Amino acid sequence: MLLNYKKYIFKKFSICLAKVTFVFCAVILIMNLFEEINFFKDNEEFILMPIYLTLLNIPSILFEIFPFIFLIGTLFFFIETIDRDEINIFKVYGITNLKIIQILALLTFFIGLLILIFFYNISSNLKFFYLDLKNQYTKDDKYLAVVTGNGLWIRDEVGEFINYINAEKLEDDNLYDVTISQFDDKFKLIKVIISKKANIKNNTWLLYEPIVNSENNSSSYKELEFFSNFNEKRMLSIFDNLSSLDLFKLEALKKDYEMLGYNTELINGYKHRLFSYPLYLAIMVCIGSILMLNIKHNRSKVVNITLGIIISVVIYYINYFFNVIIETKDVPYLASIWGPQIILFLIVIINLIRINEK
Repeated sequence: MLLNYKKYIFKKFSICLAKVTFVFCAVILIMNLFEEINFFKDNEEFILMPIYLTLLNIPSILFEIFPFIFLIGTLFFFIETIDRDEINIFKVYGITNLKIIQILALLTFFIGLLILIFFYNISSNLKFFYLDLKNQYTKDDKYLAVVTGNGLWIRDEVGEFINYINAEKLEDDNLYDVTISQFDDKFKLIKVIISKKANIKNNTWLLYEPIVNSENNSSSYKELEFFSNFNEKRMLSIFDNLSSLDLFKLEALKKDYEMLGYNTELINGYKHRLFSYPLYLAIMVCIGSILMLNIKHNRSKVVNITLGIIISVVIYYINYFFNVIIETKDVPYLASIWGPQIILFLIVIINLIRINEK
């Protein structure tokens, strides 16, 4: 056992993780399936579609809750190890609690790298297919906004008109260098509006110094109101699905933003969140280990697991809070992403020193 203790810990920990992951997969499958069935309740012809969409969505959900899964897996690892008195057996052979935690943390960090490099890229592409497929059955399929190397493009149906809108730059609640091509329902060009700036805070846009070109007329205005289904809030929502972009697409999108002069802080923040992912998993495992190695022997397993769940949920919402702060731009994204990680890391180090002194 002494010679193979690392292999034994790897195997035991991996089995615990697999069991917890399987349970969470089953729960996610059931909950998400009911949600998709409810979404398609008026489309009886699409019986298999809820199942298909659920399978596409599960990997991205797993990626979000893996920190929670790793902490719970760690709790079960130590519950089994303590119940079988293996902790004391390890100590007899000179394998300290600190050594066990180091092995688990390094293993988790390595698994985290694999999850980031391989699993995330797969899950994000499946998420992209999921969103693309589901959007085909939503009532919003008449409205579309995308960012390309040629700027921001919008397809917007208003009544009997179809508007194709291109803007070179989006900054706060303003579009710059705007071109609006308006077609009728037979796709005949009605008019083209060119404006240096458009305020999109509300659905009634305010166009500044627009030039309106129709078939036989061209007119200039100081200001002109233009109705759209898009406003500032809805426009910014197109940047909320970064989780559907793999690492390569994120980098390509960032370059497009930089070329167009868009703010890249949200993308940079999301990338750093991904880069911190292996460390985050390792920290969660260390927290679970410290929690179990400092428990009182007379405390029940249910209490230990419940305490672990509470701690993981609190940490999750702390991270969520700091991620939301990025969107407000009140705090630099580096501080929002790495600040909580560094604080948790210092707490872990302090507790590991205490464990080593026991």
